[in-house]
Amino acid sequence: MSDDLGDFHAIIPAGGIGSRLWPLSRADAPKFLHDLTGAGTSLLRATWDRLAPIAGDQRIMVVTGRAHRAAVESQLPGLADRNVVLESEPKDSTAAVGLAAAILHRREPDVVIGSFAADHVIGDTRGFQRSVREAVIAARAGYITTIGITPTEPAIGFGYMRAGERIVVDGAANVHEVREFVEKPDLATAQRYVEDGSYLWNAGMFIARADKLLEEIGRSEPELLAGLEQLADAWDTPARGAVVDQVWPSLKKIAIDYTVAEPAAAAGRMAVVPGDFDWDDVGDFASLAKLQSGGRPHNLAVLGDNARILADSSSGIVVSHSNRLISLIGVEDIVVVDTPDALLVTTSQNAQRVKGVVDALKISGRDDVL
Repeated sequence: MSDDLGDFHAIIPAGGIGSRLWPLSRADAPKFLHDLTGAGTSLLRATWDRLAPIAGDQRIMVVTGRAHRAAVESQLPGLADRNVVLESEPKDSTAAVGLAAAILHRREPDVVIGSFAADHVIGDTRGFQRSVREAVIAARAGYITTIGITPTEPAIGFGYMRAGERIVVDGAANVHEVREFVEKPDLATAQRYVEDGSYLWNAGMFIARADKLLEEIGRSEPELLAGLEQLADAWDTPARGAVVDQVWPSLKKIAIDYTVAEPAAAAGRMAVVPGDFDWDDVGDFASLAKLQSGGRPHNLAVLGDNARILADSSSGIVVSHSNRLISLIGVEDIVVVDTPDALLVTTSQNAQRVKGVVDALKISGRDDVL
């Protein structure tokens, strides 16, 4: 680990089921536990491998659900037991990141924390690490800092942020103010953002001094902060279990974008380091198809160790986790996901609608396939 990041502690929130990747991603096997790149390693493990050289194995904390503890620890043998934070139920990113920050702040008052999702794909590890280093320097200066991704296309599946003037911070030449965060746009708006040149994709990476992050949560959600502080006070004591059972269910479920990023940007306390490295959140099967095919639109991507596929004049993606032979003839941009108990057939254009299937299954009580 580099000496200049000795105060840095990485946090990996590993939650959510990735409902737009159903039936591949399930409640008991969410997308971060899968190898979606064909690299032979899960997205979670790849995230760990990016962070370990700049944080060190003993300075990475994983926040995940109780049901996933065994799988997470199996994939991450270097994860210290004291750095496993288990959620009894999902409460979104403010609770996950805020609790980790509060625990680490008690252990190390001057710690700089960085939160990085467990299920993203990043091609340029060195570029990512350079951006993290600059973000840590900006965080030490008191900014809530994020890493924004330079858009490569007018994507409508991502949130955006507008970068402003450069902020002078010794040792970091690529830090800018964040003027505003904006929600996922329509195609015309996204095209305007890309042409403007000052908009970046919001990749959900947040780096800050733990005390500053907690202050920001307290400004917008004081009751939520009080609950997180109560949990952190008990975390490294024998009272942890009882306090978690009492406090965790009462925590407000809200994303960190709303409690920290947006209000900090409005108040001039938010900074961004533009990142030029390849990044994808693999949010649906359309993005997975693009990732697997290398961006070549007329290719058929196949995922699955023992996939049996016959294809003629077809494109899209097939994910096969069964022994069935799958034959495709003359279909374009097809999405086929075949598992032992569920089959999905759609198109890349409709990939975002898969979440609606999951919602319908929940309403109908079909938890056996979720």
